[in-house]
Amino acid sequence: MKDIETWLKERRVTEIECLVPDMSGIARGKILPAQKFIRSAGDKSLRLPESIFTQTVTGEFVDSDVADPVEPDIVLVPDADTLSLVPWYNEPTAQVINDCVYRDGKPVHVSPRQVLKNIIKMYADRGWAGVVAPELEFFLVAKNTDPDLPLTPPIGRSGRPETGSQSYGIDAVNEFDPIFEDVYRACDIQGIDVDTLIHEGGTAQCEINFNHSDPLSMADQAFLFKRTVRQAAQRHGVYATFMAKPYSNEPGSAMHVHQSVVDLETGRNLFADEEGNDSPLFLSYIAGLQKYLPAAMPMIAPNVNSYRRLTRHMSAPINVHWGRENRTAGLRVPESEANARRVENRVPGADANPYLVIAATLACGYLGMVKGLEPTPPVVGSAYRLKFALPRYMPDALHKFHGSDDLRETLGDDFVTLLIEIKQAEHDAYQQVISAWEREHLLLNV
Repeated sequence: MKDIETWLKERRVTEIECLVPDMSGIARGKILPAQKFIRSAGDKSLRLPESIFTQTVTGEFVDSDVADPVEPDIVLVPDADTLSLVPWYNEPTAQVINDCVYRDGKPVHVSPRQVLKNIIKMYADRGWAGVVAPELEFFLVAKNTDPDLPLTPPIGRSGRPETGSQSYGIDAVNEFDPIFEDVYRACDIQGIDVDTLIHEGGTAQCEINFNHSDPLSMADQAFLFKRTVRQAAQRHGVYATFMAKPYSNEPGSAMHVHQSVVDLETGRNLFADEEGNDSPLFLSYIAGLQKYLPAAMPMIAPNVNSYRRLTRHMSAPINVHWGRENRTAGLRVPESEANARRVENRVPGADANPYLVIAATLACGYLGMVKGLEPTPPVVGSAYRLKFALPRYMPDALHKFHGSDDLRETLGDDFVTLLIEIKQAEHDAYQQVISAWEREHLLLNV
């Protein structure tokens, strides 16, 4: 705690936000004066109820078979590596991401950050380390205060909204240059290592790529980045949304994850052999993604809206075929040198929890490697002509997740059970809502 205390004093920080990513990737936690934070973290009195991990995306609490019904407190343990200033406050305010432990010091095993740390340890136990680089897509939309009304594109610097696709358009991105200047400035302050910005295929849809790094750092950065973009957009009078499918006739937003595995000691990329060809380990990793990703969908497509994105010919995969330089496949292998050999998982949505997305994709690949699985041949041509092989709806995904003994063993039985309970509760709540489509087509016709 001494290093954190010195850091806070040097920057004259008056308040600190203690952040805990919940199951949906929402920032939970508490805000307290800097001096009280230092005392609380030192004497382990910085606490929250364990039930923060039983909340749905709407903030409701589920009755869980695995969570303690008395809602005991858990202790927050600040990760000094995540400490940064919060760019959008006038007073010097800091933020820090926390791990969660019980009073006996044991980690809270259902915490999404801990689930990812457990997978990282599994890799380390075999002398491996994962390397990942996310790509996050999102839409800028005009402020929408009535959820019954459809979204509309925001007004740019020209005074006009976009009216069609402007893929890779430089001038289209520049329409919102003030927002992105704030985003890059805020990322620099927080140590978020973003790389390129491009305009995607949707109206006012953009993508930010991250530079590759270790899985936990990348999950932390993606978690903070989503919050940063939303804050920056609101300062300019618009919304930024990471919904998987905010518009019915536009492409959805993804969280593509590039991943490779290196030797923990030497740093050598294990996805290529000494001649620079695909290694057997690489092919087994791909086979693991093919076999287990459909069952891991509640982690990477966590909301009812997530499945609207997975539509044929709409820049999203419909199966887990793999191909070289093939963006129609769920798993794309980019052309690269041997030291950069990697696979891109194109299935996850931007609405997913970054910790769970990265944990899921690494877990699936891990199972493929340890089991020595073999992939299908790489697909040639469009993968859209092939069978739809991903779950189409949340209940299908939950059924597959529930039945995967291998994922339960790898991710933790209690975590899998709790995530299913939360997602089932969310789906049940969604089923209570009567949609505009139903009123339009059924009200007077049936």
